[in-house]
Order: sequence, then structure tokens, then C-alpha cells
Amino acid sequence: MFELGRELKRLFGAEAAHLPQDGFTGGDPALLELLDLKLLRQEGKAADVAAGRVGAKNPGQRRLEAAAVWREVARRTGDAAALRKAAATAELAAVAFEGRRKGEPWARARAEQGFCALTGAELFGDPGLDAAAEVAFREARAVARGGLAAPLADLGLAAVQGRQLMGRGDASDAHLIAAAFSGPIAALDAQTRRVVAARALAAEARLTRADLMCGWGVRLKDEVLLKMAVDDASAAARRLDPAYEPLTWARAEALRGQALTLWGEALGDLDAISAGATALASALDELTRDHSPLDWARAQLALAQTLQTLGEACADERAFEQAVTCYDRANLVLKDAVALPLRGLAAGSRAVCLARSAELTGDLAVLDAAEAAMKIELAAARPGKDPVGWALAQLNLARLYEARLDITGKDRGQRAAAIIALDAALEVFGEHGLRSLAVAAQDALDRVRAGAARNPRTAV
Repeated sequence: MFELGRELKRLFGAEAAHLPQDGFTGGDPALLELLDLKLLRQEGKAADVAAGRVGAKNPGQRRLEAAAVWREVARRTGDAAALRKAAATAELAAVAFEGRRKGEPWARARAEQGFCALTGAELFGDPGLDAAAEVAFREARAVARGGLAAPLADLGLAAVQGRQLMGRGDASDAHLIAAAFSGPIAALDAQTRRVVAARALAAEARLTRADLMCGWGVRLKDEVLLKMAVDDASAAARRLDPAYEPLTWARAEALRGQALTLWGEALGDLDAISAGATALASALDELTRDHSPLDWARAQLALAQTLQTLGEACADERAFEQAVTCYDRANLVLKDAVALPLRGLAAGSRAVCLARSAELTGDLAVLDAAEAAMKIELAAARPGKDPVGWALAQLNLARLYEARLDITGKDRGQRAAAIIALDAALEVFGEHGLRSLAVAAQDALDRVRAGAARNPRTAV
């Protein structure tokens, strides 16, 4: 799948010092995903040079192209510096287009600023960036008249609204959000023959909607919304050519696998969960770590969670062992990504996986390792910046304490520690309106307290 990208690397890798002034792609965004991460960074530097060259024709367009490259670098790595560079370059592009009475080019640049903010909100969990994105998209939509700017601005607004409502909306709100994507997706589909980049952009739009429906479906335990996510991811993958759009195809296939797993779990359908594992394995067969480290890590996490679901359904110890292996592979990328909430989520999920494995085998050494890793993660956490991630870590640590109580039947302070952790997590989940997580924390708190009532003399 990535053969053409590897051929580009072979041809140009030894000549990086003599990179063409306009880069490998000549400003064609459709070719970016054929470049591995090393070549993509070189492309970004070449785009910066082209944009800043004295006498450059249409410098605003050059800066817009450079911004798209650096945002893609940030998407693949979680690099905050690359994302800041993308946002700053998009702003310079908008300034360069000011003299055109804020027409279509200015709207494209403003929409690119909005997508930089959306990417930052997704990577770093900062809701303030969603608000900044909304302002950018509204301004872009106000002046866009045709081309790509109008549907892109509409898609951005739908994505922001979906994120803002997800914590408190119901199924009818989710369907309204899904419908808001339909018009701009159709507009992008209609432009695929005239604009090469439109097909990949339409696929990205479907994947954004699928991701939102997954989030809504899990929170509401709604099988219809989860099936909508499966259908959207499948439609995105079908419309892509893996030979020319390999990374977007791999993202679509990975999301399809994740959605199938969630849908199968909601239905209790092992065949759907197994199909999800197959789709994720297929994506990982084609996706390499050097091409997109963060996409590779996310696919490893999704496969780990699918294997964990299969392990729960079948009480299969080997599935949990395979899941831990996938978590460890993802950690090869995430261990240095200290600013990403995804790292904390991965650490917590791995701890829960080890706890279930210890419960099945009675192996306390596995539980010791999980507790130690979870405490290290909590020590490094920043509750002020990511309170939900911190609360999730508390919930997972309490789960480990509960597993030890169940296995040993003895309480050496774990019950009190679990109650403290769960109380803290419950308070955060309540403040942020995370009902499903609050219910999970309350259920765990009730179990721990009920155990104390049944066995008041277990402490030794």
C-alpha cells in the first residue's frame, strides 16, 4: 500500500539537501499521505522556503499549502510545536489574502486555522480550542461562496457542535448532528472530479462523523448510532484507493474496526467483535510506525481494546495477554507524548487489562506490576490541565485495588484507598457531566462499600 511512498523515499531520501524548492508534491495536498514522516517534515520545510521566497507568486497560497503540511505532521506525531507552526502559517496566509476582499482564498485560510484548532482540541483535550475553531469556521462561512471553503466550514461547525453537545445531548441531538454533515459531504463528493483533494476531504468528513457517532453511541449505549458509525467508516474506505490514499484508507479501516467492536459489544455479537479485530489487523498490516506514529499507536490501542473485549466475552486469558502486547507496542510511541491525554487513557486501559488477567489466573505479580505502572502515571498526571484523564486514572487504580481484594480476600488498606480514589473520580465526572463514567464510578464505589459491610474484619 505504501509502495509509492517508499519509492519516493528511495528516490529523494539520499538527496534531501537538494530538495526541490516546491517540495516533492508541488503543492498537491493529495500526495502528502504518500510521504513518510521524514519526507513529510522535509516537505514542510520546502513549503516554508517556497512561501518566503522573494518574488514568490501567490505567497498566500504557498503559506496555506505549508500550513496543511505542518498540520499533517502534528496529526501524525502529536507534536504541539508543529501544530503551532501550522496555525501561525495559516494566519499568515489569511493576512496575505486580506487584500482580496476576504474572498474564497481568505475563507480557505481561515478554515485551515479552524482545523488547526480542532486538531489541537482532539490531541490535547483543550475545549477552549473548540471555541476558537468555531469562531474561525463561522468567519470563513460568512464569506465563502463556492469551491471547498463553504463545505469545509460547514463540516468544521458540525464537528464543533457535535463535541460540545456530546456530554449532555440525547439520541435526537446525535441524529441532528449526523444530518448536519450530509450537505457538506455531498458538496465535496460533487467536486471530486474537478478537485483532486475533495475525495480525501469527503472521506475525512465521514470519519469525523463516524468518530462522533461512536462517542455518542458509547455514552448512550445506542446500537443505532454505533451502526451509523460502522456504515460511515465503511463508506469512507470504499471510496478510497489504497494505492494513492493509503493513510486515509488505513484510518478509515481502523475506525471501522473500532466501530464494529463497539457495536458488537452493545449487541453481544461476538462475530461483529471478531470482524472488528480483523479490520484493525488489516489496517496495521499496511500502516507502518515510521509513516504515521500516532495513527499506528491508535490502531494498536483499538486492537488491544478489541482483544480485551473478546477476552471478557470468552474469559480467554490469551486474549488479555495479546491485548497487553498491543498496549506495550502503542507505548513505544506514547511514552514520549507526555502532553497527550491518549497516553493516560492507554496506561489506564492496560492496567485494567492486567487486572482482569490477574483475576483469571490468580497471579498477584501481574497485579503488582499494574499498580506500580498506574501510580507512576498518576504521579506524572496534571489534574488541573486534564481533570478527566486524572479521574480516569483514579478509577482504574481503584479497579486494581478491587481486583486485589477479590483475589486475596484480605484488606491491607486497599479498600480505603479505593474509596478515596473513586470519590475523587466521581466528583470530577459529575462536574464535567460525564454520566456514563459517573455511573461506572458510583457502581464501583457501591461494590467496594458493600464488600466492607459484608466483611468488616477482613483488614489484617
